[in-house]
Amino acid sequence: MTENTDVVVIGGGYAGVMAANRLTQRGDVTVTLINPRPKFVERIRLHQLVGGSDDAVVDYRDVLGQGVRLVVDTVTRIDADGRGVTLAAGGAVRYDYLIYAVGSGSADPSVPGAAEFAYPIATLEDAQRLRPVLDAVPGEAAVTVVGAGPTGIETAAELAEAGHAVTLVCGGVLGPYLHTRGRRSVARRLAKLGVTVIDGSGTKVTAVTRDAVRLGDGRELPSAVTVWTAGFGVPDLAARSGLTTDALGRLVTDETLTSVDDARIVAAGDSAAPSNLPARMSCQAAMPLGARAADTVLSRIAGEQPSTLNQVFAGQCISLGRGAGIFQFAHRNDVALWFHIDGRPGAKLKEFVCKGTVKHLADEAGKPGSYGLHRVSGGDQRQRLLQGERGEAPALAEPAA
Repeated sequence: MTENTDVVVIGGGYAGVMAANRLTQRGDVTVTLINPRPKFVERIRLHQLVGGSDDAVVDYRDVLGQGVRLVVDTVTRIDADGRGVTLAAGGAVRYDYLIYAVGSGSADPSVPGAAEFAYPIATLEDAQRLRPVLDAVPGEAAVTVVGAGPTGIETAAELAEAGHAVTLVCGGVLGPYLHTRGRRSVARRLAKLGVTVIDGSGTKVTAVTRDAVRLGDGRELPSAVTVWTAGFGVPDLAARSGLTTDALGRLVTDETLTSVDDARIVAAGDSAAPSNLPARMSCQAAMPLGARAADTVLSRIAGEQPSTLNQVFAGQCISLGRGAGIFQFAHRNDVALWFHIDGRPGAKLKEFVCKGTVKHLADEAGKPGSYGLHRVSGGDQRQRLLQGERGEAPALAEPAA
């Protein structure tokens, strides 16, 4: 008689759902997904929730495999020695293998007044809290968005298109990931929407008050509502449970995504730090990492050696309101190329990507094991980075035949 294996997945985001669905390939594996919310959050649409064009949630019945048991609760502690997790509502769930996919949220801002007066939008609850605040202020009231990464740019554009008077404070460069040509395109679109962009040296926020934002160069900007998009943090569950984490709190793993402390704990998504060289926080990384984590567990159950991480990136897509967007293409190692698609085609491509992420999860739910993007080669850049970290000489390529 085949022995059953219990796998618990903590976190029902892009990585966790992908991993949970993929694990149902085996009939002798019982999969439990623990998540604090009863619905799947489309995090890449939270700026739309704030702007009023989407609710940013999907029913788990649409993305989660029928063989996955959903437990709506929060894990308060991982007992690695006892192979169990403690739930906030009481009780515990035992596991043979654990996939740690708790995702990320807003970093605790160290800027004076930011925690008290600024509104983050990194989680569903954050965005839902901000929406009525914005609805209550008049259109001419100053709205300041702090942080000019994808979330800040998207939020600024969405709110400006909805009729708000928006200032985007970059704290440095607008869209740091973007190629110079892509950055110019984004700046033109923001200007067309009426967004005031403040970038360059001296634009880091040094203080936030109830009705103003103070910059490093001494300027003080009036702000009826301040939206904080600068920086991300991860839950401290791994650290509180005595597991090895990096400086940000991500679970440190090897290249198979296995915890350096325990072979039965595997990490995926934003909360994973493979070899202390984590991928960029994004759903583009999360879903392949979720698939790789599931494959690692399935390999161990089968008594096989798990494959190592093989991450590849295509670029970065940013919506600029409902009528425009940009897809910034990149090398496989996530360095931006000169080429991009912008304007209305960029908006359509961004929407295709957003819908595609949900479709990938739904497809994996219906046909576990069908997803394969985590197997696409990312080239040898990661191995070179690892060798540099270890102080090894780079391996020489074999001469061509």
